[in-house]
Amino acid sequence: MSEQVRERETRRLDRVVVRFAGDSGDGMQLTGEQFTSETAAFGNDLSTLPDFPAEIRAPAGTPAGVSGFQLHFSDHDILTPGDAPDVLVAMNPAALKANLKDLPPGADLIVNTDAFTGGNLKKAGYAADPLTDGTLDNYTVHRVPLTSMTINAVHAAEDVAGSVNKKEAERAKNMFALGLMSWLYHRPTGGTEGFLKKKFAKRPEIAAANIAAFRAGFNYGETTESFSVTYEVAPARMRQGTYRRITGNIALSYGLIAAGELTKLPLFLGTYPITPASDILHELSKHKQFGIRTFQAEDEIAGVGAALGASFGGSLGVTTTSGPGVALKSETIGLAVSLELPLLIVDIQRGGPSTGLPTKTEQADLLQAMFGRNGEAPVPIVAPRSPGDCFDAAVEAARIATKYRTPVFLLSDGYLANGSEPWLLPTREELPDLTVTFTTEPNHEGPKGPEFWPYQRDPETLARPWAVPGTPGLEHRIGGLEKADGSGNISYDPANHDRMVRLRQAKIDGIARDIAPLEVDDPSGMASVLVLGWGSTFGPIAAGCRRVRAKGLHVAQAHLRHLNPFPANTAEVLRSYDKVLIPEMNLGQLRTLIRSQFLVDAIGYNQVRGLPFKAAELAGVLEDVINQ
Repeated sequence: MSEQVRERETRRLDRVVVRFAGDSGDGMQLTGEQFTSETAAFGNDLSTLPDFPAEIRAPAGTPAGVSGFQLHFSDHDILTPGDAPDVLVAMNPAALKANLKDLPPGADLIVNTDAFTGGNLKKAGYAADPLTDGTLDNYTVHRVPLTSMTINAVHAAEDVAGSVNKKEAERAKNMFALGLMSWLYHRPTGGTEGFLKKKFAKRPEIAAANIAAFRAGFNYGETTESFSVTYEVAPARMRQGTYRRITGNIALSYGLIAAGELTKLPLFLGTYPITPASDILHELSKHKQFGIRTFQAEDEIAGVGAALGASFGGSLGVTTTSGPGVALKSETIGLAVSLELPLLIVDIQRGGPSTGLPTKTEQADLLQAMFGRNGEAPVPIVAPRSPGDCFDAAVEAARIATKYRTPVFLLSDGYLANGSEPWLLPTREELPDLTVTFTTEPNHEGPKGPEFWPYQRDPETLARPWAVPGTPGLEHRIGGLEKADGSGNISYDPANHDRMVRLRQAKIDGIARDIAPLEVDDPSGMASVLVLGWGSTFGPIAAGCRRVRAKGLHVAQAHLRHLNPFPANTAEVLRSYDKVLIPEMNLGQLRTLIRSQFLVDAIGYNQVRGLPFKAAELAGVLEDVINQ
């Protein structure tokens, strides 16, 4: 360690928000994810927000083509990826242009000066160079010739020299930035070098180039005069156990695998790739050792049809999609309601309508999940609240589907799917036993002896028996035509149809007796305002409530996991408060349901910007509602 380093001040921080931004081809997502891995290994609590264009070849050098990755890490528990960055790493003028509006005065700004050429400034929409015209006077600017230093470092490395060209060397500049940030925040670096060797195992010269750039960025921090201080964020105090960093889609995939093990059913995924749900297909395809079968169909309709067929055959059928795919799957979901077979429909919501905003988040599929089918076709809905909670939500959705023989919607969204946080691995003892028992014997005494009645229901759950095709003596008819109650024969009898419609609805309504009551977080017991949320708004709402309570105000928070049916005590909770505020990333879909079912005049706070709420924004709304 040099004398210069020993004399440099190190400041202790309790939390930091860092954002990497550059062209889509600059590797910002990889850089952010690896910085996140370093931070998770260090023991900080963290939350991330990847933000990238939908286009595979987004317009390079323009604000529309900018890819960003924000990481919030701390020495205490945190709930969101942060409202605004404390540090912005801008790889080119477009990245600066697209992100400067979010940077608060006084924040640190690290810019790649090599990219601030006349052509790049013009593409970004700058009439003058922001590095010299006073635009950045309110920030602490660190000017780093990042591209040229990367190229020089790569070509100077003994194990690289001559094996990569200038373009390949330049591509490693994201690792230079990662090395610099790793030095600035005292991150462990061994994991990154190991990661690069593994990632580029088939191109060792590329691995060596990236490692050289990474080390060069770290060493630049140690030797430059630009940074007068470094920062430390101590590990967070967390519950004892084994943790890993996990995204929502990976957690959901693991939840599905666990559900297969817990139900003792083979898991079958029938699907068609669609952003932001495709990661689930990619992950599940890696786990054939658990009996997982994945089928990439030719379209959404074939995917859900195959999944329902697998359920009929005795598997845990799953289909994954996003809003546009749900529209195409709706007829088969209605068939699943009629057949009364388990089926998990995983909807990773994105901005709509139509193709909409594939890589942006939204909560606008709730009413589609509730009502998006012909006829009276009720389907239970489960929604996770955080990336790690996607695991538990998947297990819960499988429990309801198999116990009540019904399709179930699992409503996640792009924010949860791509965001990550530390996840405490559950033990086997903490997971429920969901063992499924198939019917193997006739269940009705007919005039000619024992018969199998496929719609003779369990008196408690109203679920029908599940008989695997090929079971001797249990042959039965399936299809979308209405069935006679009990026998399952096709029936056009008006009274039977009325009875079957009411039975299917009663079965779903009865699930309310089998789910946890709605919990309320009301620390003082003096709140008159309740904030009700669902899905990914949990973190911003909880963070907003913390800010309001820190000012001495009183507010209660409740968050719904089950949206159909609602928990049995929902009406009691809602009527315990003078005002109910419902923030949603739609135009008020949960508010519509709450008003219609409970006659509570809930107040809505809504946005559909493709981005999650900010804690400060919600805190301001809460204060307004409390003080009205």
